[in-house]
Amino acid sequence: MKEKTKLLIIAAGFLAAYYIPWDHEVIRRSGLEAFMMLQEYARQHVLTCLIPAFFIAGAIAVFVSQASVLKYFGAQANKFLSYSVASVSGTVLAVCSCTVLPLFAGIYMRGAGIGPATAFLYSGPAINVLAIVLTAKVLGWQLGLARAVGAVTFSVITGLLMAFIFRKDDANRNAGQIYLPDEDGKSRKLWQDTLYMLTMVLILVFAAFAKPAADDAGVWKVIFGAKWYVTVALLIVLAVMLKTWFVKDELTSWVQATWGFMKQIFPLLLAGVLVAGFLLGRPGHEALIPEHYIASLVGGNSLWANLFASVSGALMYFATLTEVPILQGLIGSGMGQGPALALLLAGPALSLPSMLTLTGIMGLKKTLTYCAIVVVLSTAAGMAYGWLVV
Repeated sequence: MKEKTKLLIIAAGFLAAYYIPWDHEVIRRSGLEAFMMLQEYARQHVLTCLIPAFFIAGAIAVFVSQASVLKYFGAQANKFLSYSVASVSGTVLAVCSCTVLPLFAGIYMRGAGIGPATAFLYSGPAINVLAIVLTAKVLGWQLGLARAVGAVTFSVITGLLMAFIFRKDDANRNAGQIYLPDEDGKSRKLWQDTLYMLTMVLILVFAAFAKPAADDAGVWKVIFGAKWYVTVALLIVLAVMLKTWFVKDELTSWVQATWGFMKQIFPLLLAGVLVAGFLLGRPGHEALIPEHYIASLVGGNSLWANLFASVSGALMYFATLTEVPILQGLIGSGMGQGPALALLLAGPALSLPSMLTLTGIMGLKKTLTYCAIVVVLSTAAGMAYGWLVV
């Protein structure tokens, strides 16, 4: 960190301590909400979501060859194949907008094109089968179907737009890449590496599996009831793989890569959660910006209502599935169907913590462009859906 940056952080901390009226009831409540949200995040998401995701990202960085990444996700890869794989990744990884970040960082830093990488970034949290089913059940099948179609379509459109806008950057990245020969001394087969990666993905999926609602289908309840038994079994399988298939130097490199991602992403993520909690609070708990004030701005189907819903959803942090009960309350308070869809499409894919973290991964310009694309597409979809259901 540069000395100028350190000075600015110290100065900002001093000014906040000096001028913010911490004795005011609203400010004190907002400060409490910030740390309550941080505690909730630490308890519900760090161990079961983020830690497995960091280890997967480290494994991608160390064990997935750059040639493989470039073949399926590179800027010159077959677009139909790369965008097809990226756009449906959310059906496998039921992750939130923050948990997908280390996975995105892993494939992007290994040479993936900005288009397929951002398509994966959007689809990871947006195309969650359980969330879409819950949306259809609680908010109506029309909204659930619109969410599913919109999420798949937008992941591809977002990726294609990012690839077009930053095509020169992708070309420069490809031009500057060094040819990496195959590792002759590699002892594992392709199926072994594949099984190893699949095992870690399944650990993430089962460990992060959310508790289904009381009236959900029995299959979800069975999976939830068995999640820890399956997770422990998968951890044992993973331990056997690591013991028998890998040498010490490979494991050391894996841990170092994982720690590198954690150092880069985790501090920004926690800071973002604190800011989001201070401004917006947890669901059902008011902070600096009251929930009823937000709800009053998203009634009807005007451009402003849809845009405001998209921007609000993009700034708020939604843990997996929490957006459904939040929207249920907002719709009950007068929120329009169009803004509801706009928030569903922008909210799970973006959050203030993820924006701050993405800036450190792919730069401010790409991050702002990605966020703008998601907000504009979500706004347009919300208005179109609002006209259809009137």
